[in-house]
Amino acid sequence: MRLRNKKWARPLIESNPKYIVTEPEKYRGKWQERFAQKAPLYIEVGMGKGRFITEMAAAHPDKNFIGIEIQTAAAGIALKKQVAQKLPNLQLILANGAGLTTFFADNEVAGIYLNFSDPWPKKKQAKRRLTYKSFLAQYEQVMAPTGHLEFKTDNMGLFEFSLQSLNNYGMKFDGIWLDLHNSPEAEGNIMTEYEEKFSQLGQPIYKLTAHFPKADQLSAQAD
Repeated sequence: MRLRNKKWARPLIESNPKYIVTEPEKYRGKWQERFAQKAPLYIEVGMGKGRFITEMAAAHPDKNFIGIEIQTAAAGIALKKQVAQKLPNLQLILANGAGLTTFFADNEVAGIYLNFSDPWPKKKQAKRRLTYKSFLAQYEQVMAPTGHLEFKTDNMGLFEFSLQSLNNYGMKFDGIWLDLHNSPEAEGNIMTEYEEKFSQLGQPIYKLTAHFPKADQLSAQAD
């Protein structure tokens, strides 16, 4: 969902280069330099207003986080949160998440979050879905072999598509939840703005976690 333009968003972004990056290509392979300490790096592609990634950073000070968002208004709202909290383990990116391999070096990322991504419901729009095979190839390239992909949505059609897409790509599922908030997995779950809204309406939230085959290959070699 596209937000209305926020006149203050662009000036806020331009005045806070310490917290938000508009040319992420410059930091490819060097993201750790932007954090107070080196730590495993987790990214959210499509952070929206930033609630999830901000709360994750606050809850896990031993990890570094980056939220990526293409909408200036949404990125501005997320930046407001970070300006207020000044979390040393959180950075934001205003850019199109389709360019991950130009933003991050191979194996630079420890894990990827996809939360309530645009479902692009028309069949001809499938290539734009963030769980389409071309995106999975990017995730595989930038993520370390032991990394995991975590995906949440309220859209059953997108969830079914994603299950099939990940399976066809050869990914291995670590967990699948068809009603996240009424499962043990709900403990410790950090919600997005959309997630809270939809769950309050009684809409089930779907979640999966998965990894690429190379993790199993490394494990087999170690054994």
